[in-house]
Amino acid sequence: AGSRSEGIQECQAVLGTLRNSSGQSSRLFLEVHPPVSPQSHNGKAEGTFQVTMLPGDGVGPELMHAVKEVFKAGNVPVTFDEHHLSEVQNTASEEKLDRVVDSMKESKVALIGKIHTPMEYKGDLASYDMRLRRKLDLFANVVHVKSLPGYQTRHNNLDLVIIREQTEGEYSSLEHESVKGVIECLKIITRAKSQRIAKFAFDYATKKGRAKVTAVHKANIMKLGDGLFLQCCKEVAELYPKIKFDTMIIDNCCMQLVQNPYQFDVLVMPNLYGNIVDNLAAGLVGGAGVVPGESYSAEYAVFELVRRGSPRGTVPNLPVRAGILGGLEYHSNMVSDAVKKVIKGGKVRTRDLGGYSTTSDFVKSVIDNLHPHYGA
Repeated sequence: AGSRSEGIQECQAVLGTLRNSSGQSSRLFLEVHPPVSPQSHNGKAEGTFQVTMLPGDGVGPELMHAVKEVFKAGNVPVTFDEHHLSEVQNTASEEKLDRVVDSMKESKVALIGKIHTPMEYKGDLASYDMRLRRKLDLFANVVHVKSLPGYQTRHNNLDLVIIREQTEGEYSSLEHESVKGVIECLKIITRAKSQRIAKFAFDYATKKGRAKVTAVHKANIMKLGDGLFLQCCKEVAELYPKIKFDTMIIDNCCMQLVQNPYQFDVLVMPNLYGNIVDNLAAGLVGGAGVVPGESYSAEYAVFELVRRGSPRGTVPNLPVRAGILGGLEYHSNMVSDAVKKVIKGGKVRTRDLGGYSTTSDFVKSVIDNLHPHYGA
């Protein structure tokens, strides 16, 4: 991996070229093709690339500001098409959601801060965050959990990937009160989507040189729903004889992740399990601020926080943000190296990493480290 942070390693593999201002078409390599740089695509790297940005709520605007400051200091040829979508600030509407989708159709890539989902029921079960994922068919969520050099945790030298199907399962927004005091919440598992996420996981493992895929389930209790998911994973596994395949029940998986996470390589699972496990795994290496969150469809890529409730004073996940530079290798390496150097130095640590520095302190330090080895 060399000097590339986890976000760069992940995103360069799946994100091809961004759409530039001349309207040249972009391409996402969903089956984890090698990275394609703008130089090889259009013969030059000076084009400006558009990225859709949703600052969202909470720490989101602060982190998005940090990204813009670092990109500006690094002369990164990216322009952000910024949209504000918030259920908390009452700035969410179907019209604004459509504008975001239209922007995504142009840019193909988005950066999302944190869209808070209220727990109160206000007449619609599906949040705007979920609606956006469905409109873009962002079926694959990928979380690369990798230890950071210079930051010690209980388990060091971790390197595992959690792949989650995120368009159905428990998040299907199908709930109703069948009789007074009785709520039915439907969990939807389909063969088509289970096969699709299983194939994505095995393609990922193959292209990234991974040795094993573990299907996580609860088929011993949900015999039909999780049973179908597990069966689809087994069928797809037969097409990849060079990749070791095993299965694990979700509750045991959580315990094993805490006791011996080194046994895992690539894990694939339904929606809710993935949401829980990727948060658990993020905690093993330092928290949400240091773990990339990525979502993919056949056309789009979205980069975001792993956990929706990251605390203020957190590391702005610049390795993830740099991941949008999949086709701009020079700039992505420059940003990634600067972030890793600051973390490894240990002098500037935000509160989520046990320090007392602010996000602004961290950003300033990253900017100070942007150019020394590259030249301004």
